[in-house]
This record gives sequence, C-alpha cells and structure tokens, in this order.
Amino acid sequence: MPARQPFTALCQLAARSRFAGRADLHLHTTHSDGAYSPAQLIELASRAGLAAVAVTDHDAVGGVALARLAAVGSGVEVVSGVEITAEFHGRELHLLGYFFRTDDGPLKTALEKVRQGRVERFQEMVERLRACGASLDLRGVPPPAGPESLGRPHLAAMLVQQGLAGSVREAFARWLHDGGRAAAPKLRLPVGEAVALVRGAGGVAAYAHPPYHCTLETLTELRDLGMAAVEVDHPGIKASRGRQLRTWAARLGLAVSAGSDCHGPGKHAVGACTVSTEELDILRPK
Repeated sequence: MPARQPFTALCQLAARSRFAGRADLHLHTTHSDGAYSPAQLIELASRAGLAAVAVTDHDAVGGVALARLAAVGSGVEVVSGVEITAEFHGRELHLLGYFFRTDDGPLKTALEKVRQGRVERFQEMVERLRACGASLDLRGVPPPAGPESLGRPHLAAMLVQQGLAGSVREAFARWLHDGGRAAAPKLRLPVGEAVALVRGAGGVAAYAHPPYHCTLETLTELRDLGMAAVEVDHPGIKASRGRQLRTWAARLGLAVSAGSDCHGPGKHAVGACTVSTEELDILRPK
C-alpha cells in the first residue's frame, strides 16, 4: 500500500470516534473493480476501528479468504459477501449475499457464468465500437480492471485515453448509453434464482442500494422470494429515505444492512456507512 495513504478528510477527522465497533457491509477489492487489495481493505478497516466488514465484490468471492487471512489478530470480523448482478421485472438489481459458504458449488458456478458473460460482453462492445469507427487499440494497454470486471465505464475511459472521445460523457452519449450503438446487454441472474443460491449456500440476501422507485410493494415481493434484508444506508442516500427504508424493513420483518460501497481512494471511505454490531447480529443466519 502507498506509504501512509490517507483516508478522506471525513475519515481523518472522525474515524475511531464514529466508526468504532460498527460494521461496513459493502466493500470492493481488486478481485472485482476495487482499487484496494483485501489486505489493504483490512488495514483501513482496522485503522477506522471497525468491528466487522463484508467483502462484497461483484459476482466474485475470491477476496474473502485473503481478507480473513489479513484480518488475523486485527479484531476485525470478515463476513463472507458478494454483490450479485441480478434482474427483477426487467431492471438490473444488485443483490448482496452475506454469511454464505464461499465454496458452495451451485453459487460458485452461477457467479462464474456471470463473470464470463461480462468478459464476452466487453469483447462484443469492443467489436461494436469498431463497427462504429471507434477502433480501440488494446495491444500493450494495461486494462483498468480485471477482465471479469470490465464494463462500459472502463471502455469510455479507454476511448478518452486513446483520443477517440473527448470525455467519458461524450463516449456514453455517442455509443455506450442504454440502447446505444455499441452497448451490449449484460448477463443478469433472475433475482429469485440469486436469492435461492445465497440461501442454499447458508447465507442471507439483501437489496443493495435500493433506488428511489423501490416501494413497500417491491420489498414485499422480494421478501416473499426469500430476501432477508435491505440496505438502508449507503453513499448519496437522503436521511429521510433511510428512515423510510428502516420503517418498511421493520414492518416486513427484514433485517437492515449498510455500507460505504468503497471502491478505492476518494470513492467513499471505508466505514462511511455502517450498521451497529447489534444490527449485524440480527442479520446473521438463524
């Protein structure tokens, strides 16, 4: 890790007083699209005084074991986690899985399928860009993320770097927006299947950063599919919305989750959004 790389100003001012004894349950590492290695993530969590973290890489669980190894002697509990790319009523939905067995065969097979679909999607979008006259030169260019994590934002950044677009916004506007000439559909698991896989591996499933069009009826339907929790605090959410989600969760008998969704330096500090250890215990499988 770079020498004494600082937290954001928020972490520098309030780390141990605000985060001590709490749990950040939404964190990414270099095993998907995060900038921190699992060991770096644990170091930051320990310095913040967190009691627990969940490593929730996109459709990947390889970072969990390494985080647990790094956490030995730190006092930080590492919860097995994953953020699954799912679909619900034709829309993308991100489902958080917690406390599952990382060696569960059906879950591992399904996640591998999603990751392979992401690789194929990226290759297809490169070909579509070429057909649009925007040929990327990938020779000798280090990818901005692992091949299984590459997506439209990475393509847009590469287009800018190679002078094929003036900005990321322009790249999306011209080619990569939803329905754009170079955009390709993403492989997504039906949410009911994703929930069943997490539960089959001994875990619990939670709705990650539910959008504002999520209603009580939405949560009721997801609960009836087996979802056990909802994320009530994450970067950008309004306090009033968080209170509303907590009220709905209590009404439906759902546990609550929260997390910083940290992807690296300057992208929401580790510990910025948390639950208490009491709330973490309620979330644990019974």
